[in-house]
Amino acid sequence: MVDDYTVECVHKLNFFHDKPMNSQKIRKIFLRFRHANPKPTTELVYHTPFELLIAVILSAQATDISVNKATGPLFRIANTPEKMFKLGITEFKNYIKNIGLYNTKAKNIIKTCQILIEQHDSKVPEDRESLEALPGVGRKTANVILNTYFGHPTIAVDTHIFRVSQRIGLAKGKTPLDIEKQLVKVIPKEFLHDAHHWLILHGRYVCVARKPRCPECLINDLCEYSDKTK
Repeated sequence: MVDDYTVECVHKLNFFHDKPMNSQKIRKIFLRFRHANPKPTTELVYHTPFELLIAVILSAQATDISVNKATGPLFRIANTPEKMFKLGITEFKNYIKNIGLYNTKAKNIIKTCQILIEQHDSKVPEDRESLEALPGVGRKTANVILNTYFGHPTIAVDTHIFRVSQRIGLAKGKTPLDIEKQLVKVIPKEFLHDAHHWLILHGRYVCVARKPRCPECLINDLCEYSDKTK
């Protein structure tokens, strides 16, 4: 899901980037990202694909910090589909009640645990179709699992990537899927697996929504944003 402020920003940005960024500049951008952070990864704390799946479902419209605070105690007592399903919805809610949309997430996660037990031998599937069939798992969540745990070169377009990729000039579009398809097309294959994390972290800490920190940005001279902060 993309927030209203990001949509408003993107409407303005679409007037700035009429021509696609050239491939040499794109390569330079990701070379710098890789030099600064050779092995980027999620800030969600997990040890198994199941823990990652639960954390990513919980992270929708929530911060990674709030999710980690909830999953720390949760995973200590329920870190498998069987243990989590046994908790039941009511008890499970006690662990995640400080996370947004916790009622819906609790129902989805308990149902997901049941499906994993009954249909996947309690294992997280590695294919998109099976992942997206799980309650609470859409394309973005599936892409995170496929990329972060299984190593697939996917890009999960969240609010940060939707905003940052268009602000920089890497891609433009009206939907996360539009942006995902363009990024997969223009980003060199050698950077594709890590691009997801680089762009998220860049949007979270440097290219923030309301006042991007352009003076400290490592790609300031390559970025095509026309309204950079001083």
